[in-house]
Amino acid sequence: MARSRYNYGSAARRVREPEYEEQRVRVHHVAPSVHSKKKQHMNLFGLIILTCALIATGVILSIYIYLQSEITNSVKNIAKLESQLNTLKQDNDEAYNRANSNIDLEEIKRIAIQEYGMTYADEGQVVTYSGGEGNDYVRQVAPIPQDSGN
Repeated sequence: MARSRYNYGSAARRVREPEYEEQRVRVHHVAPSVHSKKKQHMNLFGLIILTCALIATGVILSIYIYLQSEITNSVKNIAKLESQLNTLKQDNDEAYNRANSNIDLEEIKRIAIQEYGMTYADEGQVVTYSGGEGNDYVRQVAPIPQDSGN
């Protein structure tokens, strides 16, 4: 049986030492060229750009966090002021109701008639004026018209 150049059996192949040596890559040290200086310059430029971007990002994030904290403080302040407003409204309503419940209309009528000499209006002294818009008061911007029947 003749042996072939390639053995496909279970034995490991033999490596030829001379071929292996020929395939090695030889590394030569080359002096830095203009091309490598450009690479260094580009690396420095990239580092400067990256540093500026990081600083800008930090500043923007700091401003964002500050504004968020101001908004939170404003919302808390608004809630506190609304609470105070509600308390003051309740106190005002209670004081108004106490004042209305303490009014004695008969006593007011007695003081007006006896102490101030006020009397009820006679017939013809009352002038009815309509044309208001449902307000609680009327502003007089012109003289009140006189009744032509008197």
